[in-house]
Amino acid sequence: MTRPLFPVILAGGKGERFWPLSRRNRPKQFLNLDGSSRSLLQATADRLLPFAGSWENLWVITSSQIAQGVKDQLPELPTNNLLVESQGRDTAAAVAWTSLEIKQRYGDDAVVGFFPADHWIADQDAFARTLYAATELAANTAAIVTLGIKPTFPSTGYGYIEQGERIGCFNDLPAYHVNRFTEKPDRQTAENFLATGRFSWNSGMFIFRAGVVLKELHIHAPEIIEPLEKHGPDIYPQIPKKSIDYALMEKTNLTHVLPVEFGWDDLGDWNAIERLLKKEDAPNVELANHVGLDTQGAIVYASNTDDVIVTIGLDDVVIVRDRNVTLVVKKDRTQEIKQILKTLESDPRFTELL
Repeated sequence: MTRPLFPVILAGGKGERFWPLSRRNRPKQFLNLDGSSRSLLQATADRLLPFAGSWENLWVITSSQIAQGVKDQLPELPTNNLLVESQGRDTAAAVAWTSLEIKQRYGDDAVVGFFPADHWIADQDAFARTLYAATELAANTAAIVTLGIKPTFPSTGYGYIEQGERIGCFNDLPAYHVNRFTEKPDRQTAENFLATGRFSWNSGMFIFRAGVVLKELHIHAPEIIEPLEKHGPDIYPQIPKKSIDYALMEKTNLTHVLPVEFGWDDLGDWNAIERLLKKEDAPNVELANHVGLDTQGAIVYASNTDDVIVTIGLDDVVIVRDRNVTLVVKKDRTQEIKQILKTLESDPRFTELL
């Protein structure tokens, strides 16, 4: 790479759709969900450290509620490289604040990359080739680069990126201008997207020079960048809550996409465990002492290895036992876990379960 990359891990999410395993003080990024010995946050840091060169160049932005947990999981991270949000304001504010901090320390031309803490990557070598290409593109052009995942099925749970004109190759990977972003489409629209061969899933990973993104934020999201420049992070709770996609990516003309394949999952809910761990000849995914009769397509998890879960006549369900909570939900309704959490939050008897 012509310049070092300053990777930033976005680690402020709650991971509510992995409840009850994921809770307020132990969110999804602190969990080990793929059978490895490292949490999602630690695996993300491991993946990015070769590009940072050292811990001095790696950054994390997180919430005040779990900042200590981040320190415990990443003890080598310099204190000055951990930005703690006093209140979550979504990814636009996080990108703006961190880019400002890195610009002040390293200048406008510092190449910054933003990476969610809860992604799973299968092919580390292919990911590395992709990130070298994205860094080269961002370092040498006024580009806001996003990594587009080549879709493997017509998902209605991901946003989509349509590639436009090809602008060249970087590290042997083709790069394209972005024609448009589309939020989660319906099934027919997703199928139509895949048929064209021009669409990628939006991975939520972005790479750019600090000065480039800050200039574009001034144009398209002054309500976010200007208060931060004037008042610093003390103004954070008053900044509008917007995603970086909505605030900037859908508006700027500088977005470029690298359509890539390296085995990716954003681990959005319990169904992701099946995509990662399902064995072809096994009727269920079992991360527990499970005894099943006439049970198929189930995902069964227990945090206590002494617990036994017995099922009879169940199809396509998720069963999770963690400490004092048991969750049973149809696999096609796991998105509604967030709704049940609001119900629990409104009842004082159950707030400790969150």
